[in-house]
Amino acid sequence: MTKNDLVAKADILWMSRVSEDFLRQLAGWGLTTAEILYRMPDHQDFIQSFIWQHYDVSPDFPVLKKFLIFWRENLDGPLVSVHVGHERLIRPAEIRMVGAEFLLH
Repeated sequence: MTKNDLVAKADILWMSRVSEDFLRQLAGWGLTTAEILYRMPDHQDFIQSFIWQHYDVSPDFPVLKKFLIFWRENLDGPLVSVHVGHERLIRPAEIRMVGAEFLLH
């Protein structure tokens, strides 16, 4: 087995132990929170608030857009406004590769 094969195998093992959300954060995804104001279907004079939170990519927000399209097509409460907050949880300066790992038992 060559050194490249060992590195590839180690990468696969590392990737299988890391959560998908963490890998997305490394790729630039961040936590997006949206406050969605909508009118109640039966009482149009009342406005209700819904908080949505998911990992998404700024500035396009494809996951949020997909959710809002689903809302408009399938739910009865018409949207009034959407306020979006986004924060990248991991920045490039906050992560570094570890040169070695030691286990003590």
